[in-house]
Amino acid sequence: MKQQIQIKRAYEPSEASDGYRIFVDHLWPRGLSHETFKYDMWDKEIAPSTELRKWFHEDPQGRWKEFEDKYKAYLEATPAFASLKQLIKPFPKVTLLYSSHDELHNNAAVLKEMLSKD
Repeated sequence: MKQQIQIKRAYEPSEASDGYRIFVDHLWPRGLSHETFKYDMWDKEIAPSTELRKWFHEDPQGRWKEFEDKYKAYLEATPAFASLKQLIKPFPKVTLLYSSHDELHNNAAVLKEMLSKD
């Protein structure tokens, strides 16, 4: 059976059906406490660099495609991506958590696409 990978906003309630939950942003989600935010792993290494994230947030609509390309190139080059792929292998369902307001244009969406390739 093929592994299911989904994305979900960090601010949405956790559910048993989420499976293994990985927070994939570099910065802690504003307003959430460490006691109530449920995640199994916080992978800061897989997040886009501070520079790339700030650059993208200056014009998310206009820079989305270029951000996507740059972030994919980063993922292909970083050992963190290979490590993450190995780590999630045993889990039938993985939920990538992100804090962006934009459900379509965020790093978790790109990461999901890259993890789902195999």
